Amino acid sequence: MRNNVPAGLSRKELELYSQLDPERLPKHIAIIMDGNGRWAKRRHLPRIAGHKRGVEAVRDVIQTAARIHIPAVTLYAFSVENWKRRPKTEVSFLMALLRTYLKREVPLMNENNIRMEYIGRQHELPPEVQERMEWARQATAKNTGMIMTLALNYGARTELVDAFESIVRSALNNGGLSHLKIDEALINRHLYTSHLPDPDLVIRTSGEMRLSNFLLWQLAYAEIYVTPTLWPDFDGVHLLSAIEEYQKRERRYGGLGSTAHQLP
Repeated sequence: MRNNVPAGLSRKELELYSQLDPERLPKHIAIIMDGNGRWAKRRHLPRIAGHKRGVEAVRDVIQTAARIHIPAVTLYAFSVENWKRRPKTEVSFLMALLRTYLKREVPLMNENNIRMEYIGRQHELPPEVQERMEWARQATAKNTGMIMTLALNYGARTELVDAFESIVRSALNNGGLSHLKIDEALINRHLYTSHLPDPDLVIRTSGEMRLSNFLLWQLAYAEIYVTPTLWPDFDGVHLLSAIEEYQKRERRYGGLGSTAHQLP
């Protein structure tokens, strides 16, 4: 086994990690966490049991990612559509669960040198949730390791709407629209994810074959990995298996094989 093996990995995780090329780890992994409800239904449990178990999966996956020095992980936690698609009681439970999660996990984040960030329309979340989110952000702000970003009240289309509105406002405050030159770099600077590189790998659990309005701009060249595993059963071993599959692929960015241009 190679030198400088990350501490804290299980035996199975170490076995998988030993097969990876540490120079080719993804810099940013995006995860669509799907399957909490089905996990609970299969066990004849209420949906909230699936959400509770899903939080434990978040802890396991995030710690493994931090231990192998993945620079950034973004988790799709709550979409703008969830307000309408889920019962109010379930939404209230999810907001309370989020507050509990942030309070409980900050010490572990600090222990693992993880910095907390968010994307989405945070101002539309309940005030008490916003307060807890800001507290967690400030409590982890000095950490220099992995950036863990929660997508909360997030939708890719609303992100683009907000980005374009931001671009126009900025232009009006700096000489007017006649001087506005729109290119990809400008749009990137106004996205929620301007602090992050585009994801190299997007993982979707539960076997569904869609992006569900998640990071549509940023995932243009990401490798997609879909697993039938439901999110509450997804752990660090599954994460490493996804990275192993990612490293088997040749990223061409629209080019023709190994001579393809490599985007920054």
